[in-house]
Amino acid sequence: MKKATVRGIEIAYEDVGAGPVVLCIHGFPLSHELWTPTAEKLSGRYRLIMPDLRGLGQSSITTNASMADHADDLAALLDAINVKGAVNVMALSMGGYIAFELFRRHPQRVQSLVLADTQAASDTAEKARGRRETAEKVLSQGVEFIVDAMLPNLFAPNASKVVVNQWRDIMLASDPHGVAAALHALADRIDSAETFSDIHVPTFVVVGELDAITPPDVARVMSDGIANASLQVIAGVGHMSPVEAPDEFTRIVGEFLDASM
Repeated sequence: MKKATVRGIEIAYEDVGAGPVVLCIHGFPLSHELWTPTAEKLSGRYRLIMPDLRGLGQSSITTNASMADHADDLAALLDAINVKGAVNVMALSMGGYIAFELFRRHPQRVQSLVLADTQAASDTAEKARGRRETAEKVLSQGVEFIVDAMLPNLFAPNASKVVVNQWRDIMLASDPHGVAAALHALADRIDSAETFSDIHVPTFVVVGELDAITPPDVARVMSDGIANASLQVIAGVGHMSPVEAPDEFTRIVGEFLDASM
């Protein structure tokens, strides 16, 4: 992977393909590898920039993070690698929360949005409290308990065991401090529904039919609330649609991006 020093930390990233830029933002507690199947199929006509978020993957571990930090990191990364102007932003789960923050803080950087298996709502007070308690437990016990608790909700029941085990290994490699920082960022995020009226770029909402974390009804809140947004439900898959149904995910996202150019 390549690395760029931005805002005092190192961001690791993959940069593949040629053409209009797609900035790919992964979820929690994942890595840029979420987008590898998509990049393999789209890199013939798009340039995909796939960073590891601060605290995760091969990027610098930080004990503090916020959605604003992540958004500013990504804008700074684009500057550091000489990407000018607006880019297509593709984001999953926590990545979607960051995409909303990127739009708020750096609207000139967003040409279009692909919001995959994510939501606009903030945590309830109870959910936020639970995340902060989990963050403390991660620091004292490690990440295995949270990984194993998340896996059944990340994937559809019939998902490939090979793929599930691959992602278990990737998630287990996460640093506890980075995971804890991300949990606090998740707990502290704002409700992005307030941003809907400001979004006038082409927007595509994608969700797995069996997504147990951000189900289709939640996705429809975004597609109904954002002007000219469209929604696609991928049958038979869960929260990890880019790796559970890579061919279908890439096909529909590619069609959206092609139409948005």
